[in-house]
Amino acid sequence: MTQRLRCAIYTRKSSEEGLEQDFNSLHAQREACEAYVLSQTGEGWSALPNVYDDGGFSGGSIERPALKRLLADIDQGKIDVVVVYKVDRLTRSLADFAKIVEAFDARGVSFVSVTQAFNTTSSMGRLTLNVLLSFAQFEREVTAERIRDKIAASKAKGMWMGGTPPLGYDVQERKLKINPVEAGVIRQVFERYLASGSAKDVVRELKDAGIGSKAWTTQAGRAMGGYVIGRGGVYHLLQNRLYIGEIVHKGTAFPGLHEPIIDRETFEAANALLSHKAARRRDQPTKVGTAPLKGLLFDAAGKPMTPSFCYGRKGRLYRYYIAPKRDDPEQIARLSAPLVEAWLSQVTCRLLGLANVPVEDLKAHIRRVEVRSDAVHLILHGQAFEDRRADLALIEIGRRLAPGEHAVEEPSSTFGLRIILPQRLVLRGGRCTLKGATIELKPAAKLALAKLLKRGHAELLHRKSSPFTPPGEQKQASAPITQHERNICRLAFMDPQLQRQILQGDTPYRVRPKAVITNPMPLAWADQRKWLEDLAETDPC
Repeated sequence: MTQRLRCAIYTRKSSEEGLEQDFNSLHAQREACEAYVLSQTGEGWSALPNVYDDGGFSGGSIERPALKRLLADIDQGKIDVVVVYKVDRLTRSLADFAKIVEAFDARGVSFVSVTQAFNTTSSMGRLTLNVLLSFAQFEREVTAERIRDKIAASKAKGMWMGGTPPLGYDVQERKLKINPVEAGVIRQVFERYLASGSAKDVVRELKDAGIGSKAWTTQAGRAMGGYVIGRGGVYHLLQNRLYIGEIVHKGTAFPGLHEPIIDRETFEAANALLSHKAARRRDQPTKVGTAPLKGLLFDAAGKPMTPSFCYGRKGRLYRYYIAPKRDDPEQIARLSAPLVEAWLSQVTCRLLGLANVPVEDLKAHIRRVEVRSDAVHLILHGQAFEDRRADLALIEIGRRLAPGEHAVEEPSSTFGLRIILPQRLVLRGGRCTLKGATIELKPAAKLALAKLLKRGHAELLHRKSSPFTPPGEQKQASAPITQHERNICRLAFMDPQLQRQILQGDTPYRVRPKAVITNPMPLAWADQRKWLEDLAETDPC
């Protein structure tokens, strides 16, 4: 009994021209293939009713919807033979053809060309097909070179070669004609930028006037453009040499056949100002540090939290990780970068039993951190456990988990652990509140108290009335005048052991400098710790 072979017919046409006709190239290809399959009926061949037509798709790429459906059906074992009119209908790329034939061989599928009578089951057939495809690829590359040469020659003559029409011009009979209304907008953009020197001001004025980008309609009737012009759009308008009557091709400007909108002096003045401002920005030293958690932090919706920064008073830099805006009142929208980095470093050390994990090395241990409204999910790399088995790693991590925390194996191709740290992550003023406890982060918030203590000693030394001032010089000392100065100077008489703890960052007290200055410190050493404890509870930093 003859084996039945299911044949799938694939057709392709590079351009959309003529596809609207009742009988086009795709129909002709399919008709020829069906006739060939019918001639092989005695061999058990039968054409499948499925249609695999790619109209308007180039053979230089395999990103074609019908071809993808064909390969998917082959993977599912629905096809025995693929029939095409010519080899180059399947692909014009030798590399792509090798991939496709490999997929055919994996499922035992044969490939047949109607007009060239090839069969890929034999080595000679493969060789002939490869030679033929080499010529097909050569033909495609030569055609592309001819097109590029034609475009280059046409632009050298100043001709408009198509594309998105620029704001200020209309395309009539493949030529650029000035649009009077839009040309006025272009002149206004140049004038306002030269007057203000700020692209933001130009963007704001265009938005207030309701002016958008060029609105036009494609030959297929699709409306395009009309979008809000941003700062990048303004920069593009200011640097577009079309407006001074030139056509640019690969960085070379040629005199165009269209009329200019802007005179050359105005254009060069605007671009000189652009270059000057760009050079000034490049010369400014950047104070923004690295963002070691970039690509690791995600919000509850799975969206990445991006690094951001701002400058406070006296030029102080503040770094953050920002989540995309969502309509969720429970969303944690912003995290202090230094604090969350230090906290993750401490948690990673505790979970892995390491003495120290620098912030820069966190990516070597952590795959992902999900900051949710009620928990933090920390996903650790499998490499962090030195290739231990999953069950042993779970036991090892379980011994280091705090109450309420638990670990589960992460379902993925590579082993990893998901550590669930319960409750909401709150990072404020140097304190990381997690699971109802306060995890100390050195030395961010304690630094203020240490600076204040040093200030008290400096103030006394300046007045030559410090406890360390030689007795012969104390008679020349000047006493503090205001209560504010007296409160600062009094800090120098703090319990020496307490001072040592503050300067070394070992004290648990976190208070605002203003609270320390406005609440006089008791002189008795026994009362000073209670004084700091009360301030930390009533007015923490």
